[in-house]
Amino acid sequence: MFGLRLLDAPVARRDDPRAYTSIVDHLNPGATIDRRVEVGNKSPNPLRVSLYAAAASIKDHTFTFAADRTQNELSEWTSLDSPVLTLPPESKKTARVTIRVPRMASRGERYAVIWAEVASSGKGNIKLVNRVGTRIYLDVGPGGEPPSAFRIQKLTPARSREGKPQLTAQVRNTGERALEMSGKLWLSEGPAGLRAGPYLVARGTTLAPGDTGAVSVELDDQLPNGPWKVKLNLASGRVQQTATATVTFPSAGMWGSSIVPDIANFTQWPPILSWGLAAVSAILAALGVRRLKRRLARRRD
Repeated sequence: MFGLRLLDAPVARRDDPRAYTSIVDHLNPGATIDRRVEVGNKSPNPLRVSLYAAAASIKDHTFTFAADRTQNELSEWTSLDSPVLTLPPESKKTARVTIRVPRMASRGERYAVIWAEVASSGKGNIKLVNRVGTRIYLDVGPGGEPPSAFRIQKLTPARSREGKPQLTAQVRNTGERALEMSGKLWLSEGPAGLRAGPYLVARGTTLAPGDTGAVSVELDDQLPNGPWKVKLNLASGRVQQTATATVTFPSAGMWGSSIVPDIANFTQWPPILSWGLAAVSAILAALGVRRLKRRLARRRD
């Protein structure tokens, strides 16, 4: 067994959970960044691990890896200082990833993956390949990073044919960066005052800018139909939104009516932006106090 782990996160994203599992960044044309990855050999045997970048894309609301070593723009901009690592048993080694954006690169977000691959011989001429990867989400363009945002548009309760309840949220990416959706769901004010949760949102939904997709949560088989007060918190990194609604689950094999939820809170501002807004508010407040003092002084005169 072996693993691949990202070791670095940019200072501007220290509060972003995605930055610790994927390379998520914004660069101007002509810029270069370096990141470190750690490859670990968890087996009792030595391993020869190949490291390389390959193409990726977002299709059908899923982060999709290209076949084999297929290339795209971003993977061609990406290099590793150690394309091959030889790891003794139960050991770790570090490699540096460098991304160089050409000066004439066009604006837009691009996707790729850093692969750590181990190949071994199987029966006959069969070659077994195992690999683990780290995703890259890189936005390119002059100026600052474009905004990330999304909106929960509606909630739909359902039950599978086997009677398992689930809640599906329709989510629209209203920002300019791709989103990896995660979250939790709580139930309260159910029959006889029942409460349940939190339930984890099914992972794997990735929304490109402008995309609308479904995010679902599976619940306990024994839950009564309701009505229930539901609270759904969805997030992608440091951007999140909470929605509440009253829903009733249908009979087995049925879909319930879709509901437009109440939005408890919208996108969380990054700390640096929050500090900036607070500073602006303080300045405006100070100016307001000065103006008030001037008016009072004029009235006295």
